[in-house]
Amino acid sequence: RLRGKDDDREAGKGDALARQRDVSECVATGMSLVNTLLTVGSAVPFVGELASAANELFGSANEFGDKADDVIMAARRVNEVLGMVRRSSTVNFERIAHLQDKITFVPGDLLDEISMIHILQEHRPQEVYNLAAQSFVQTSFGQPVLTGETTALGVTRLLDAIRLVDPEIRFYQASSSEMFGKVHEVPQTETTPFHPRSPYGVAKVYGHWITLNYRESYGLHATSGILFNHESPRRGLEFVTRKISHTVAQIKLGLVDELRLGNLDAQRDWGFAGDYVEAMWLMLQREIPEDFVICTGQTHSVREFCEVAFGHAGLNWEEHVVVDETFFRPAEVDLLVGDATKADEMLGWKPETSFESLVTMMVDADIDLLTGKLRGIS
Repeated sequence: RLRGKDDDREAGKGDALARQRDVSECVATGMSLVNTLLTVGSAVPFVGELASAANELFGSANEFGDKADDVIMAARRVNEVLGMVRRSSTVNFERIAHLQDKITFVPGDLLDEISMIHILQEHRPQEVYNLAAQSFVQTSFGQPVLTGETTALGVTRLLDAIRLVDPEIRFYQASSSEMFGKVHEVPQTETTPFHPRSPYGVAKVYGHWITLNYRESYGLHATSGILFNHESPRRGLEFVTRKISHTVAQIKLGLVDELRLGNLDAQRDWGFAGDYVEAMWLMLQREIPEDFVICTGQTHSVREFCEVAFGHAGLNWEEHVVVDETFFRPAEVDLLVGDATKADEMLGWKPETSFESLVTMMVDADIDLLTGKLRGIS
């Protein structure tokens, strides 16, 4: 459904809500809705983030982009999906192999505003989901400038492209619970002050505030979703949750014997990416743009994640986990737990997947991956 044709946004809401679960699968692979644009991180392979033009998503190569396939499938009522792809000497569409025939890939880069202007002009999206970023916190300490260019200034370039081409486009910015950092209150809400503890968190704060600024300055329908940690079997192996589930599978199959981790006491509010993508979509269906915290409202430690993961595989985590100071952050975020009351009251959204179900889902998927029963996740 391209702009210029009848807009059946209201008429299609009922059916679209029933398709949200499919959307989360799309986002998990890094895709975008039609007429939706999903963005792909310019500093990462495309497949984690998505852009759908005629709903566009920016960012299809990361795990958040992973969730984009959920978004795409939930928006089946639209007729075109675009994924913005960063130019690279090699391509990796493994995560979205099952969706490639449903997506049109277009070249673009968050470092190049002109490329995004051309995409918006040619495809005229109604919604843009920006999931692109250098999104690995540990890497941001070693590459702070690159993180700022993509995760912070990339948001400005995209917002400005929308302002210049079509201010009626609805825009979603992927904000992060890492913005809270050294938390000022527990739980964290939409009004909790930010105190980021990493270059990634700082960059996300900039992206969040520039989104609000363009909303107030230019009247854009620009919304930020402050998502707490969102996981799925498609999570990148560098992230602690997937590192645990994948290594548990390896130990179960006798391929390795130990798992080296950093701070086992760090606590996070972990939820299922598929649930969170539904919330993203719901935000852009509102006539008035606002920011929302999306979370489970429950916190668990890395140690608890290990206990559930190893226990599911019939293993004792204490016999295999080794604490390695190499993996400690220069500045740690000790406790993140959110309050999604606003999303419940205004979007009608609640998480459906429990912590235990999420962990066991990831372990089962990695066992299936290593035994050849499953493909399509890295």
